[in-house]
Amino acid sequence: MKISVIGAGNVGATTALFLAQKQLGDIVLFDVVEGMPQGKALDLMEAAPVLGYDCKVTGTNTYKDLKESYLVIITAGLARKPGMTREDLLQKNAAIIKDIVDNISVHCPYCHILMVTNPLDVMTYYALKVSGFKRHRVFGQAGVLDGARFASFIASELKISGRDVAPMVLGGHGDSMVPLPRLTKVNDKPVPELIEASKLNQLVERTRHAGAEIVSLLKNGSAYYSPAASAAYMAESVVNDKKVVVPASVLLDGEYGLHDVCIGVPVKLGKGGVEEIVAIDLSNEEKQALHKSADVYKETIKQLSL
Repeated sequence: MKISVIGAGNVGATTALFLAQKQLGDIVLFDVVEGMPQGKALDLMEAAPVLGYDCKVTGTNTYKDLKESYLVIITAGLARKPGMTREDLLQKNAAIIKDIVDNISVHCPYCHILMVTNPLDVMTYYALKVSGFKRHRVFGQAGVLDGARFASFIASELKISGRDVAPMVLGGHGDSMVPLPRLTKVNDKPVPELIEASKLNQLVERTRHAGAEIVSLLKNGSAYYSPAASAAYMAESVVNDKKVVVPASVLLDGEYGLHDVCIGVPVKLGKGGVEEIVAIDLSNEEKQALHKSADVYKETIKQLSL
């Protein structure tokens, strides 16, 4: 199995590390900056005897080296700066994504695309439209990341392992995301039974702004460990055909009453990519929040040249 990671910056290089540790296949790390992907790939290979992985990691500045990739993970793009929203990145990152996807379509036309670049939901939609791929082959990772952040905050509040928290976060990857405390559980117990409402609302709000919190602390950069871990987790389900159900940004065609928008909903990931969009019962309030989130991205999509 061959997996290509586009963008050898913090997110891309860390994703490559996590993929290697999972031994999912040989990894190609691509970037337009000469020497950078080659240097980071060499560094990863030199870490292999210590960390215990045997896959091959190579770096390249040439798109033809993506040939025969089963999965392409796109992390390339400009990172957010303090005070910048994901939507502020739209036009600049759209130009970057179009060039990448055009080349993917030429050199590995049968691959699946996992989008990590922000604004995530809009870039997932854009990559899908530019590529002409079927919707099951293009998906974005945000729901796993947002869920991980929600779970980490809950675990910290309850002083438990984050592995005991099963989060559920739908909607777009931004301020309009829809964390669902009712469907978030700790050892099968709904989290509202464990955390009082006022504190839980604070955790929900912190989850919505978790990315901006990290940006404000770093001052020159954005999160990369947790986005990379989330991308690698999704890649594992695809490559190993694990059929894990996770929230991911996918194109909806009537599901949840939404059309022609990519937004985070539960999906089953396997070797076929998005093998099923999983329906869950939402309350009227939750459904309205999901639709409100989708409306934000529908408006943003109008700014793209499609």
